[in-house]
Amino acid sequence: MSDYTNAGQARDLLDPGVLQKLGSLELVARYAVEGLRVGLHRSPLRGFSTEFSHHRPYVSGDPARHIDWRVYARTSRYYLKLYEAETDLAAHILLDASSSMEYGSGRSTKLWYAKVLSACLAHVIVSQRDAAGLAVFDSELRRFVEPSSAPGIVATIAGELQHLVGSPRTDVARLLHEFADRIGRRGIVILISDLLDDTAGFGRGLDHLRFRGHDVIVFHVLDPWEMEFPFDGTLKFKGLEAPAELLTRPRRIREAYLQAFREYLREVRETCERSRVDHVLADTSKPVDVLLTEYLVRRERMAP
Repeated sequence: MSDYTNAGQARDLLDPGVLQKLGSLELVARYAVEGLRVGLHRSPLRGFSTEFSHHRPYVSGDPARHIDWRVYARTSRYYLKLYEAETDLAAHILLDASSSMEYGSGRSTKLWYAKVLSACLAHVIVSQRDAAGLAVFDSELRRFVEPSSAPGIVATIAGELQHLVGSPRTDVARLLHEFADRIGRRGIVILISDLLDDTAGFGRGLDHLRFRGHDVIVFHVLDPWEMEFPFDGTLKFKGLEAPAELLTRPRRIREAYLQAFREYLREVRETCERSRVDHVLADTSKPVDVLLTEYLVRRERMAP
């Protein structure tokens, strides 16, 4: 890693396609997280619960908006209000490893991008002394790593992800319902998927998790060519999760495709909004650290 000290080179390395060539996913995550422009000593991934838990003394650098001024009036000392979702956080990262995630128009597939994102999130969470776990699924749960705050958990998660390949079919809704029943303590559930599934069923799964008291974040991983449909000539399109083929001139169907895509994206966003779930569009052409920085800064500003 010492060969990449130049700032310009560092920016290039955060391109997901270049990151893939570095080898160890754990090192990739560690390197990418170093590019975050938000402090990891404080947790923007904490939940939005406003249920009061306890006070702690103010420490230099803490946000002044959390100071309890009534306590200060009585004691002349600064104390912060803490909320239940700010203590003993456990985060489950749910990664979609279905065949559609293997698509990639550039140097990186959606699945590789999702792997890097998963490992980076685990690194961020554990750096905050919270617990991170992993569940890999397609139409059913394939791998599971119990949440832990031990430093070695990032290496364990990265090891599970390193040689992961996509499998046919996905069932996002089923997995969300399974985890809503499986996770006992309230925490954060982070779903990373291209969401090429039934939107209504997906929404019911989100509602189940929210009913159980979990804070849910959806990283919606899409390739830029899926969003822009820049194809030309005569091409044969093959289904990634179904044995379907279509031979056509893309120019003839571009407008219809883009209209359908916009409608699909609108439905996903509205479904997340109704369930009070964060929806993050993860364009695989965007460096991972930029995506995370933009989201974590926005989330921190929305925190109570």
